[in-house]
Amino acid sequence: SLSITLWSLAGMAHALARSVFGFGLARFILGIGEAANFPAAVKTVAEWFPKKERAYATGWFNAGSTAGAITAPLIVPLFALHLGWKWAFIITGALGFIWLFFWWLYYHKPELHPKLGKEEYRYIRQDGEDTSESTPWGRLLPLKSTIGLALTRFISDWVWWFFLFWLPKFLDDVYGITLSKIGLPLIVIYLVSSAGGIAGGWLSSRMIRSGNSLDAARKTVILICGFCALPVILAPASGGLWIAVALIALAASAHQAWAANMFSIISDVFPRNAVGSVTGLIGTAGAIGGALAATFVGYIREWTGSYMTIFIIAGSVYLLNWLIIKIFIPRIASIELN
Repeated sequence: SLSITLWSLAGMAHALARSVFGFGLARFILGIGEAANFPAAVKTVAEWFPKKERAYATGWFNAGSTAGAITAPLIVPLFALHLGWKWAFIITGALGFIWLFFWWLYYHKPELHPKLGKEEYRYIRQDGEDTSESTPWGRLLPLKSTIGLALTRFISDWVWWFFLFWLPKFLDDVYGITLSKIGLPLIVIYLVSSAGGIAGGWLSSRMIRSGNSLDAARKTVILICGFCALPVILAPASGGLWIAVALIALAASAHQAWAANMFSIISDVFPRNAVGSVTGLIGTAGAIGGALAATFVGYIREWTGSYMTIFIIAGSVYLLNWLIIKIFIPRIASIELN
């Protein structure tokens, strides 16, 4: 609730900015509010779903961020065009308070929910994790599981940001698709990626319900994601726009499917009282990797004169992710922190 309040106020504050510094300050505070989004979402899934269903639930909430990437560029410009740019910030910021109202009205922890039956509660708590006390960051940072998950985020998050921010320029440079015609290819890519995230979560959960171990289900899906991302290496030399779009869409869906399972591994391994902290820690690693890559992508493009090297790296990191998980988390299972 606090992060959404901060996010919404910061979003609306853009309309009040009178200088570059003021606008930058609003963006900075917006980022602080946004940072708590995924830790809170992953923790909520850990509270409300047993392990065998968490990846599927994570796939759905993660698809929401992709849906925003599709709808915002279509809707926000209409606000700016008809009401002015300030109202575009005010309206989108105010939407957070509408969401917050329903969150306060309907959300409860399972043990406090007035309409949750005993059988449903036992089903949610079937894994029996302890939630008695919080875990300090100092105890989480040195753990191999934390380091391994942080490494996967560090080397992978930039790929998603590359797909978000560099695709229009890539499609224009290589295939001559101007900004006025970029809408349909981007919509296809983001829709497919949303479906991929849900499918990746479903497959993992399905494997567990079918009798596979938690370890086998998560690592198998992550390995599949690695192979699905690999063909994107050919996107710069595919010879056709829609072939490139299909390859990028497949890689983007692999990323989202990987993310659904990676976030689920956090709640598989750590007790619920540590899930939010671990998600925040590895999210920081992902943000650092993304910030560094934002610079290096431009340099690599300038040095090599093509996008091929960038796509080779982007297509390869997900198999490396699988290897990192295998090394740092030999067996995905709950650990005891106390």
